[in-house]
Amino acid sequence: MSHNNLFENTQKAFSLKSDSELERAYFLFKMISNEPLVRIGTAVTNFAIKAHLPVQGLIRATVFDHFCGGVSEEDCLPVVDKMFEKRVCSVLDYSVEGKEDESQFDAVLLKTIELIEFADHKDAMPFSVFKPTGLGRFSVFEKKTKGEALTKEEEEQWKRIEKRFELVCQKAFDCDVALLIDGEESWMQDAADDLVAKMMRKYNTEKAIIYNTLQLYRHDRLEYLKSLHEEARVYGFKIGVKIVRGAYMEKENERAEEKGYPTPICASKEHTDENFNTTMKYILENIEDISVFIGTHNEHSSYLAMQLMDDLSIAKDDFRVWFGQLYGMSDHISFNQASEGYNVAKYLPFGPVRDVMPYLIRRAEENTSVAGQTSRELNLLSQEKKRRKL
Repeated sequence: MSHNNLFENTQKAFSLKSDSELERAYFLFKMISNEPLVRIGTAVTNFAIKAHLPVQGLIRATVFDHFCGGVSEEDCLPVVDKMFEKRVCSVLDYSVEGKEDESQFDAVLLKTIELIEFADHKDAMPFSVFKPTGLGRFSVFEKKTKGEALTKEEEEQWKRIEKRFELVCQKAFDCDVALLIDGEESWMQDAADDLVAKMMRKYNTEKAIIYNTLQLYRHDRLEYLKSLHEEARVYGFKIGVKIVRGAYMEKENERAEEKGYPTPICASKEHTDENFNTTMKYILENIEDISVFIGTHNEHSSYLAMQLMDDLSIAKDDFRVWFGQLYGMSDHISFNQASEGYNVAKYLPFGPVRDVMPYLIRRAEENTSVAGQTSRELNLLSQEKKRRKL
């Protein structure tokens, strides 16, 4: 069975967008495609926010409402419900970053637990998500990864990190909400990986509740997954993984160069794609042991996954296989896959406008730098505008 033209249906892709929202999306990607404009926009916005100018309304009307669900979880519900009518689920992502003290880690802990409770009993929200460094200081994860001795104070901090992880995972288990734990920089990741594996061992006895993230621009991640698979067989637990290509490439390469160690990142885009697809195949071939959330905006990988599922006789709606994209991007993949009966979830970032700004700026930059991302969105939007005779 061929899936080859599935993503070309713009009517389904943009069925939730009103004419004015379609026009806004077109305007937005047109702006983003003009790279210098992004820089000017970013600078102006940053200045306006720092100067407390009333730009919130302006930002909401353009970038924010396109890429975010709202300022609070309640604010997201209309978007969540609307998408769910088209069989697309939501993963509420509290996108406030870069906090550094214990009281803020506790605040994130409470927020994460609150969000799991919010998702409980809502079919439209099968997943919750958090970032390891949202629950503890980056430097502690980093020292732990390097195997350096922690100071007495850092030991205390690490104990609190473990406790917070434990509380969140226990909550997810009790509510039966799957928990996606984000991947971060390689030089802190081992400590997070070990902690997440410990949680899997405890809570994934029946099925995957706890999901770690594999950033497959790292060439060592398939090996890591295979060794985790061995461990899972020995201890009798299920693995949950979200697979993505990766978010910190420039940072990773620069640091490796600066500190003189071989970069953990694949040598080329092709190598990354190959690594992603090979890992995806390994997972689907071991679906009895490994559940997967395939986070990708790549059409080829999405088609390949559907083909592999056919070949391996995995049902489209098997709860162990999910596809995910970011809200405001790749609707042609999300909504067309969902209409075919696959499990699809959109990451729905939310939070106070000023706090979510760094996230939005990264999205705009990413759209400019990922080859073809913006032009693809623009092409699809203009096709749909033509179809609607706008």
